[in-house]
Amino acid sequence: MDAIVFQPGEGELSERQHGLRRILAELPEFEALDLSFDAGWEGVDPHTHEDHVDSFFVLEGEVEFLVDGETIRGGPGTWVSIPRGVVHGFRNPGPDRIRVLNIHAPHAGFISRLPGR
Repeated sequence: MDAIVFQPGEGELSERQHGLRRILAELPEFEALDLSFDAGWEGVDPHTHEDHVDSFFVLEGEVEFLVDGETIRGGPGTWVSIPRGVVHGFRNPGPDRIRVLNIHAPHAGFISRLPGR
């Protein structure tokens, strides 16, 4: 298998109604996305994943995560990893854009289920 290398702005980039999505990797071990969401984005409704761990590394802005009924706010450098079966969601509570590195492990077809893919 060849290494995956993307320079800034490369990768499968798509604009969405509330931000940008850049697909970084779809490997058997994991899927990775660079996601940004505009100010005022209401977020992802609480949900679970039974087939993979959902992890986030905050790159920009302040993100509000809901994890198993607890609200956690974090800025750049914050890491949140949600185990299988745990209810979670996230949103942009602030006046600025947010950006997160989102990793799903193992690969469970999450990216292929995204709208517009």
